[in-house]
Amino acid sequence: MHTLYVDSVSIEGSMIKFTILMRRIPSMTHDEFVAYHRDQHAPLFRALPEVRQHVRRYVQCHTIAATIPGLPPPTFDGITELWFDDVAGLEAVFGSANYMATIRPDEARFIDLHACEFVLATENVVIA
Repeated sequence: MHTLYVDSVSIEGSMIKFTILMRRIPSMTHDEFVAYHRDQHAPLFRALPEVRQHVRRYVQCHTIAATIPGLPPPTFDGITELWFDDVAGLEAVFGSANYMATIRPDEARFIDLHACEFVLATENVVIA
């Protein structure tokens, strides 16, 4: 089991949201990335027992060919958002032998992990 290191912060009563801002591997087009992420990776990830036990919500977002006036174009191909009850649940998924043996090798097929950004946070809902 791998250890997830988290600074000690007060998160009692808040769900943990893990957001991954993803960039595809250079050999893949954006459309190929989207199709693989949606049709191959998602079912594989969802099938893990640890995921079924600990992930409360899983959302994929993929960038579209649109720009906003005054802002630079997007540099990421997609976003994965995962919600957990607590850090222990997140650690149970990402530290599991199943994840390391099945999901991590699959990620290498379409994600440039070193070009991604990762955010571990709690949410502050402003408009619901």
